[in-house]
Amino acid sequence: MASENRRQFWKRNSKVPGSIQQVYGAQHPPFDSRPHKNLLKEGSKMYAQSKSKRASSFHEFAKSTSDAWDIGDDEEEEFMSVASQGLNSKVAMATAAQVIQNHNKLKDQTGEKMHQSESIDESKTNGKVVKSNSEVQLSKSSEELRKYSWSGVPRDVRSVTWRLLSGYLPVNMERREITLQRKREEYFGFIEQYYDSRNEEHHQDTYRQIHIDIPRTNPLIPLFQQPAVQEIFERILFIWAIRHPASGYVQGINDLVTPFFVVFLSEHVEEDVENFDVTNLSETVQRNIEADSFWCMSKLLDGIQDNYTFAQPGIQKKVKALEELISRIDEQIHVHFRKYEVEYLQFAFRWMNNLLMRELPLRCTIRLWDTYQSEPEGFSHFHLYVCAAFLIKWRKEILDEDDFQGLLMLLQNLPTIHWGNEEVGLLLAEAYRLKYMFADAPNHYRR
Repeated sequence: MASENRRQFWKRNSKVPGSIQQVYGAQHPPFDSRPHKNLLKEGSKMYAQSKSKRASSFHEFAKSTSDAWDIGDDEEEEFMSVASQGLNSKVAMATAAQVIQNHNKLKDQTGEKMHQSESIDESKTNGKVVKSNSEVQLSKSSEELRKYSWSGVPRDVRSVTWRLLSGYLPVNMERREITLQRKREEYFGFIEQYYDSRNEEHHQDTYRQIHIDIPRTNPLIPLFQQPAVQEIFERILFIWAIRHPASGYVQGINDLVTPFFVVFLSEHVEEDVENFDVTNLSETVQRNIEADSFWCMSKLLDGIQDNYTFAQPGIQKKVKALEELISRIDEQIHVHFRKYEVEYLQFAFRWMNNLLMRELPLRCTIRLWDTYQSEPEGFSHFHLYVCAAFLIKWRKEILDEDDFQGLLMLLQNLPTIHWGNEEVGLLLAEAYRLKYMFADAPNHYRR
């Protein structure tokens, strides 16, 4: 009977779960009944990073086509994330603002010493490379910024924080303005050199798909229906696609531009951004927002490119990892899915491909990305734990459904429209707990 219901469901529904557009992924974890506070206290001691291995083909591809980022522009990536402050929004705003303030004071405190050490950031002593005092200070400042950003970033400092966390903006204040100017000019150099080729035969299919997808991006938000905004998105996506021929443009990448665009737009707009007319901004400001969105999105995609190559192996792997994880942390849900022949790929493909952006309001996605950017491999590795926590969140509703169609309709239309920072904070706290439980013990989620 379940098989017959399943066949009939797919006949009636053209919008198949998992057939949607590509965006994000992650890796492995399970569960425990120990008190939440103890887990979080122990988390900072027990936490260990593990770098995801990319396919060799991507490694080779990155060497020849990746965006050329100066080593000096990148931040230190090592830091210890702390989740114990994750639920107090007032504390989060105060601490994040304080870090930014301290970060800005660094220039005045170091003065001429920082300027003089600029040319000798690394000196050799007895054959060993020794970091200068200014470099150590900048590294500590970067670690602090990441730690406090985990709990959420206040709106008035979010734009500069995201540029720093993504590695787009140098930590060293002396180099920021010149770096921004150079990268923005570089992006519009790409536009001048390549954008006209969108009408050439070998690029027509790519541009046509982008042109079709852009109006579908957050269709209920007026901001994204403005012709000026849609043209910006088309340029960003087309330039990215032709600079990354191994994957090219894939449906869903269009979603990834929106959080960056909104955050950088908010830097210049005090009122409701979702209804703001971007043509009220000067051309220079519009160009800066466009270029910054392109570079930050590019940095994000550098870590998850295997989600977009042929057969999307990155997403396939991450969906399988989610299935293994759920079978360990909540066997009842796993058995329930099996009973009614629900495959994880049918709903979790979209979760990985679009980084839950289709499941959450935009405001929640932006808050989620505060943490993703502060977490090591947040968009690839930590995202899996967020998906697991998200699924378990709806445990009761899932178990109440007793047929294939009901389960899929639920999983495709989860009621998050009224979610805000509190719900996202709780979700992230649970994801952190799962990560702490299983990141250091991968055998726990293997059969």
